[in-house]
Amino acid sequence: MNSRRLAQLALAAALLLAPLAAEAAQLQAGAAKVDITDRDAAPVNDPLYAKALVLRSDAATAVIITLDAVAIGELGRVRNSFLPNVRGRLEKELQIRPSHVLINASHCHGIVCEDVEQRAVEAVKAAWRNLAPVRVGAGRGREDRIMENRRLQLKDGREADVRHAYSLPRDEDLAGIGPIDPEIGLLRLDRVDGQPLAVVYNFACHPIQGVPSRGNTADIIGFASKAIEENLGGGALAIFLQGCAGDINPVIYKDVHNPRDAEPLGNMLGLSALRALKTIATRDGGELEVVNQIIALPRATDLEQRIARIEAEQTRLLRSLKGTSLNYKTILPPFVQYQTFADFPSYASHRYLHEKSLGREGLGKLDEENRANMERYIQNIHTMEELTRLQVNMDLLKKHQVANAAAGKPVVDAEVMGMRIGDFVLITFPGELTVQIGLDIKKRAPAPLTFVAGCTNGYLYYAPTAKQRNNTGFAQEDCDCLLAPQWQQIYDQAVDAILKKL
Repeated sequence: MNSRRLAQLALAAALLLAPLAAEAAQLQAGAAKVDITDRDAAPVNDPLYAKALVLRSDAATAVIITLDAVAIGELGRVRNSFLPNVRGRLEKELQIRPSHVLINASHCHGIVCEDVEQRAVEAVKAAWRNLAPVRVGAGRGREDRIMENRRLQLKDGREADVRHAYSLPRDEDLAGIGPIDPEIGLLRLDRVDGQPLAVVYNFACHPIQGVPSRGNTADIIGFASKAIEENLGGGALAIFLQGCAGDINPVIYKDVHNPRDAEPLGNMLGLSALRALKTIATRDGGELEVVNQIIALPRATDLEQRIARIEAEQTRLLRSLKGTSLNYKTILPPFVQYQTFADFPSYASHRYLHEKSLGREGLGKLDEENRANMERYIQNIHTMEELTRLQVNMDLLKKHQVANAAAGKPVVDAEVMGMRIGDFVLITFPGELTVQIGLDIKKRAPAPLTFVAGCTNGYLYYAPTAKQRNNTGFAQEDCDCLLAPQWQQIYDQAVDAILKKL
């Protein structure tokens, strides 16, 4: 065979293989969801889901699983064995590397079914069967109406929390509040015909608003995902990744005048995401890269001292309680009178003038005594409120003191995953990061569309900033924490190294 004929055959082979090469370079994706609601545990307001997104390129395969659950292990129905068991099955049955499987909990407080592990695997298998070429786009949206920072900065330098577990500090003691992150991180995956296949959206807010019926619910995220999916149509899935929501509550979380209702908040989040999705253009290709690293974070060694400080403060507060003639029943009527009619609280003004004309001081002395008793009673109430905050937070510290002592080693392993899907870059942490940590990571990240997901691949409770962790006022994030303050520097260094590799 002459050289000319060989060249013709080579050209023909190249032309035949070109479509295959192009197809191999095209990112493939499949998405599916499975209901994981426990329908016997409580009345169901709306369903909970396990959602799966399988991504495959010529170089890698990755899986994102999201659960409408409180955590991946430790809390609720999702046991500590869930993560290794699901990864093990996916490796055995689909040959997917465990380090390429990302599992995120929305942190809603819904009750999932007992066989949630099996159903999560079913969702991945269904997504695998639906693999198809996709076009990829990334962007960001904004929503700042539905959440607030729950850490309250007090005038004396302490910080307290907005929680249902205890009372708020006095208004006059408040100096400021912490930040929020209004950014919605967005990944858009379209079929080759332009129809949406799936949307991944990342946002930072505790989905703990509840619904008027108090029924089982996926909360804000369930309603947001429903709004996105119904508007996109075509069976497209909205897949939520919880952000750095450790100190972020739904807005007006302590409202006692209206039923708790997550639906309006979820609808606002969903519509804001949709508004931004319309501006995102998708393209062929789409790089898929995954980096997975285990880092050792130091366990707290100062919990005994912190508990001792609380106990000393409790003793001081108990000794500050003052005796008063009033009780709950007898304080209410005079309190209203003295607040409403400060000059003449006990009777009409003419009676006071009459006593004065006779040189008597009976009503005045009565008012003086009542005011002193009410002041002591109200101060006792404020003291009681502070004692409740301290007691709840001390219980959290004691829980982690026991856990750290039983661990048998001074560090805890934390899995940190980095994932790039086109221009969408994600970094994770297995716990509840507070919002400032995410804001700082985004600010210094080399890729402009970098987002952070907490509650991913395990659960290490709260992970506040080093400054928050050393709060002398005691809040949930710094007490429901098994880590030493130095954890943040170690994590930040690992994050920066991973982001450089993506």
